[in-house]
Amino acid sequence: MRSIELLESNVRSYSRSFPAIFSRARGSIMLTDDGRQLVDFLSGAGALNYGHNNHQIKAAITEYLASDAVVHGLDMATPAKLEFMETFCSVILRKLDLQYRFQFTGPTGANAVEAALKLSRKLTGRQNIISFTRGYHGMSLGAIAASGNRFYRTASGASLSGATFMPYDGYFGPAVDTADYLRTTLMDESSGVDRPAAILVETVQGEGGINVASKQWLHSICTIAKDVGALLIVDDIQMGCGRTGDFFSFEFAALSPDIIIMSKSLSGYGLPLSMLLMREELDAWQPGEHSGTFRGNNLALVSATAALNIYWRSPIFSQGVKRMGEIMRRRLEAVASGYGNGFAVRGRGMVLGFDCGATEIAELTTRNAFSKGLVVERCGPDDQVVKFLPALTMDDETLNRGLEIFEDSLAETMKRARMAVS
Repeated sequence: MRSIELLESNVRSYSRSFPAIFSRARGSIMLTDDGRQLVDFLSGAGALNYGHNNHQIKAAITEYLASDAVVHGLDMATPAKLEFMETFCSVILRKLDLQYRFQFTGPTGANAVEAALKLSRKLTGRQNIISFTRGYHGMSLGAIAASGNRFYRTASGASLSGATFMPYDGYFGPAVDTADYLRTTLMDESSGVDRPAAILVETVQGEGGINVASKQWLHSICTIAKDVGALLIVDDIQMGCGRTGDFFSFEFAALSPDIIIMSKSLSGYGLPLSMLLMREELDAWQPGEHSGTFRGNNLALVSATAALNIYWRSPIFSQGVKRMGEIMRRRLEAVASGYGNGFAVRGRGMVLGFDCGATEIAELTTRNAFSKGLVVERCGPDDQVVKFLPALTMDDETLNRGLEIFEDSLAETMKRARMAVS
């Protein structure tokens, strides 16, 4: 680790939270170079929904590499790209009665966010984007302008404009309908808020603290977007690809967004791949108008197709994710209830947040967990929420082992806290 500290920029973050050299990984277990085994509840920040080195997906990758097929091809047509799009249409879209065109952007989620915002502005001739408190959409300037975290916004070193923030569902508590607030503001010609090109929303806010939007609230937001002539963009970068139980995080609300942003686990193997799904009539791009050297990487398209074929051709996988999510929720809620009113559990499917109510408790708990053999990170405006993102393919035994480590780590933290008070 000393060489890492000497050679790598101060900007590194995860290596500070998890001070070890990770040499191998398989499924939900990571190995360090000194022989430690750790249960992974981080899953590459949601980029490894099917686990590390998934052997079924790996087989498709190795076969493709061995054939000398095209790996990098800009946006040229290849069998790998065609197969991915056809498979995605047949396995995912047609079952939901959805029709979209594909746009492969640069390799990160932020690249796809930038493309979605640019397209929305091009289509409507408007500049403003409605985003939400505690939302997070990436680190490039357009994406961070639509993200709420002050720490990240300050680091940009630039004046961030083009977005108006509105309160997310539940931001002022259950008694306040924030969708009604948004409607009133946008319909008022003297509110000072410009009519938006788009409304950009996460159905579950990941970095913001695992804040969950209700079906009713999402329906209201969709209706508001139509009424004011704005596009509805769902950022499904972290919550898509099965994280909430269904392939898309908005399926439970039966939404049909104008634009869907996807990345992270889209490739199925941790390889960079990002894309937009847009309604056909919205495809107003001129050829080459939004471009990039690394878009639609063929190796990532091969692994993405394999993931679709392996896991999404039947409802069994989705049902399993929901079952495991309920196991997690019940266990975490039981833990929270044992410590009184200061703790809360939020989430859907296999993304859960354990709100510790205090940054210090969450920080010490995750540090204790790492020393005991669990990789788990924090989120929320003050990093006070322990964020659970286990692989969707995790077996019951490994899941329970990880939850036991978390429970023991929290108990140790609370014991220290009581001793400090006494």
